[in-house]
Amino acid sequence: MRRLRTRLAGALLAALALTTATACQGTSAAADKAPERAADRVEPLSPAPTPKLPVTVDSADGKRLTVSRAERIVPLSGSLSEIVFTLGLGERVVARDVTATFEQAKELPLVTRGHDVSAEGVLSLRPDLVIAETTSGPEEAMAQIRAAGVPVLVVGPAQDLDDVGIRIGAVAEALGVPDAGERLTERSERRIAAVRKDGPRSGDRPRVAFLYLRGSASVYLIGGTGSGATSLIEAAGGIDAGAASGLTKDFTAITSEALVKAAPDAILVMSKGLDSVGGVDGLVKIPGIAQTPAGMDRRIVSVEDGVLLNYGPRTDQVLASVVEQLYEGGAA
Repeated sequence: MRRLRTRLAGALLAALALTTATACQGTSAAADKAPERAADRVEPLSPAPTPKLPVTVDSADGKRLTVSRAERIVPLSGSLSEIVFTLGLGERVVARDVTATFEQAKELPLVTRGHDVSAEGVLSLRPDLVIAETTSGPEEAMAQIRAAGVPVLVVGPAQDLDDVGIRIGAVAEALGVPDAGERLTERSERRIAAVRKDGPRSGDRPRVAFLYLRGSASVYLIGGTGSGATSLIEAAGGIDAGAASGLTKDFTAITSEALVKAAPDAILVMSKGLDSVGGVDGLVKIPGIAQTPAGMDRRIVSVEDGVLLNYGPRTDQVLASVVEQLYEGGAA
């Protein structure tokens, strides 16, 4: 389950029609929403900040870490890469995890195989700083990087909307740009608030089940408490059907009984997972799906893997997509 959580929270591929353009720092209504753009790009702060180092910070693994240089940065997840680039420090990033596929990062050399870190690949790029998730591994590779004298900052996991500012702040502090972190946090939280304000305010709250699907491996799971999806579903005006039905594990194997108890009005999936089962037609063939209200109505909300549960600078766009599909019929 630890590796599965890595795939869900740290290995999400960015490919929504997300937004970017010049940075919006004002407090007007227009500045509350990200400018529209078709390309899969992040929107860096402008002007780019200048790191003030050294700094000593607390790492999520309980260690106290001193960062003396940040000229060559290696973030080990797409989510962390997105934060570094959006802070305006993308030119300092020298490698990427397999999940960092947004336009500004996609040409960087890979330092992961599948979802595992290659210590040799990281060290060959002579990094000043490695930024990792709590799930980054294997442990042997992380220990090898530390043994080579490279500082490794571990950032706490992304679980809900409240983590957006916390994760941005942790990365910004370690990079010596706390003021930029505050600016980006304020922008991100303002935009999320704007989406929530414009969202549905009346009517019954739909029950939404988050399903993790990998048809090629016959993996069919329903999210419960701790899946990471509850906060997003609730922000979109829904109820997490898995958690509400009493599923206490992060993920539970899908059964007809579990689906009947969850009784989802809509199903939230990652786009690659949906593709892996043959789209909506294939999804409703999974035992029990067709008998749910969501299956009968074919009410499916699909979001690209790279941004769904990142809880970062583009979460407002994810939330807007979920709201649009959930209430305006824009299913996959």
